[in-house]
Amino acid sequence: MNEYLGPAQYIDSAHPAVAAFSAQHASGASPREKAVALYYAVRDGIRYNPFIDVSRPEAFRASSVLAAGEGFCIGKAALLAAAARVAGIPARVGFADVRNHLSTPRLAETMGTDLFAYHGFTELFLEEKWVKATPSFNLALCRRFRVKPLEFDGRADAIFHPFDEDDRLHMEYVRSRGSFADVPTAEIQKAFSELYPKFYRLGAAAAKETFG
Repeated sequence: MNEYLGPAQYIDSAHPAVAAFSAQHASGASPREKAVALYYAVRDGIRYNPFIDVSRPEAFRASSVLAAGEGFCIGKAALLAAAARVAGIPARVGFADVRNHLSTPRLAETMGTDLFAYHGFTELFLEEKWVKATPSFNLALCRRFRVKPLEFDGRADAIFHPFDEDDRLHMEYVRSRGSFADVPTAEIQKAFSELYPKFYRLGAAAAKETFG
């Protein structure tokens, strides 16, 4: 479990700000309770925003996401993993390709598809098993788009609901990309540049877009 407990390049749990964030929010008597508290701190304390410059490695780094106060699914998953490691909870990041049936028109137009490769989530080792936690969509965003917020109890996987509050198709998991001790940033950037060239070429201009 050592590789899932120590700091890494993007899951940079040794960063002072990440350590302070974990210490502030990891409340509870057990690892499971601490993991749940950290999940909600990342889910709702860090705003979800897909319009970021994914050509910059900082977009994938836990400490950078924490400093910005916003990030997309991979950065938020890295932050939760980093904070969990600070609290002594083995953590890693997992990835899957998902089809978002409720993608906003602007995001779909920019991406050129509703298929999102390398959707990121966190996997936490709790009570002798790996549990998936997806801290992507903050509660305010869910309420605005009428998406069911993902709750996490530390025992069952918290992955996207297939339907929203109005029973419309929401998220469909298409392909697993595996689990990693650190974010495979170069691999993901290569895939993004090939699959979403228009979005990838936005670079810093992506920040001019708004979401939610």
